[in-house]
Amino acid sequence: MSAGFITATSAVLPNAPVANDQMERILGQLGEKPSRARPTVLRSNGILTRHYGIDPVTLQPTHTNASLTAEAVKALAQDGVDLAQLECLACGTSIADQIMPNHASMVHGELGLPPLEAVATTGVCLSGLASLRYAHMAVLSGTRRNAVATGSELSSAMMSVRNLRTETEATELEAKPELAFDRDFLRWMLSDGAGAVLIEPAPRAGTLNLRIDWIEIFSYAGEMETCMYAGAAKLPDGSIRGWTSMTPREREHNTIMAVRQDVKLLNEHVMRYTVEKPVRTLSERRGLRAQDVDWFLPHYSSKFFRDKVHAHLVKGGVDIPQERWFTNLPTKGNTGAASIYIIIDELRRSGRLQAGQRLLCYVPESGRFATGFMHLTVV
Repeated sequence: MSAGFITATSAVLPNAPVANDQMERILGQLGEKPSRARPTVLRSNGILTRHYGIDPVTLQPTHTNASLTAEAVKALAQDGVDLAQLECLACGTSIADQIMPNHASMVHGELGLPPLEAVATTGVCLSGLASLRYAHMAVLSGTRRNAVATGSELSSAMMSVRNLRTETEATELEAKPELAFDRDFLRWMLSDGAGAVLIEPAPRAGTLNLRIDWIEIFSYAGEMETCMYAGAAKLPDGSIRGWTSMTPREREHNTIMAVRQDVKLLNEHVMRYTVEKPVRTLSERRGLRAQDVDWFLPHYSSKFFRDKVHAHLVKGGVDIPQERWFTNLPTKGNTGAASIYIIIDELRRSGRLQAGQRLLCYVPESGRFATGFMHLTVV
């Protein structure tokens, strides 16, 4: 049976690392008082530094999502990849720079490459793994000789004070502190970055390759209501009213384009639906066993969830000890769709991988509760 191999990886993080005490100055303060949510969120999430596509001096944007993604693709050339021979480009991100054209088309334009197949996958964190799955299937089917997949986020553009209504937001957060964890806390959780992988039908000589054994993606939207959203308002009955059904005044008054999350719903259901249920399925479908996993590469948004992920792995019957986990959340932050790319690239370059080792990647998404797992073998 033919296979697909990750033969080159890259990761790009814009500008210098941003420490916790620098965040609010760069993103901008909502209203006259510093955020009440920030200290609490930072204590919980365990992130020490992250990166923003914002100049720390001028506070002006330094990147677009497309340009940041293009940088990650160009970085593959450092591993000897001839981008002019690229046949497929699959790009995943949560929020592109525009609604149309699609994100992959804009990245292709930034790269200025010859004609190729350009496909964009949408969603939240899983959009990055979905793009990798598409690229893998293109190579696996034999319809493309190679494919590059990317995951990227420019969350700072949505979290910047310039895109939030400071007076109303600040007044509401002051009057109703509980709103801070619905509207404000994501500002201290998300960060910018991009990653790319080249997928080919055979391993490259002289480098460390990762064979893609399988990728599984599960959506539980048929059972669960929306949890994380942008460009919409969540109604009391749990349904969503999208921005296209609103007047411009309604959209502006309710800051509809801001990213929000139903934290209560998240805490009650995210572990069951993104860890326990799918892991049970993978044990049956793929024969997944803890003793067969040398490295577990989890994408989680906060240190708060680390022990919970482990507890629900155990409930699902796959107890992978935490000493076999690899994460860079404290230093790279939560880069959403790009996270798994950045994690893979760092581990691949660390010198810690050995031929024959098996990696299990985990990417949850709270949009309407979905999750993805990828199994790799070092070659």
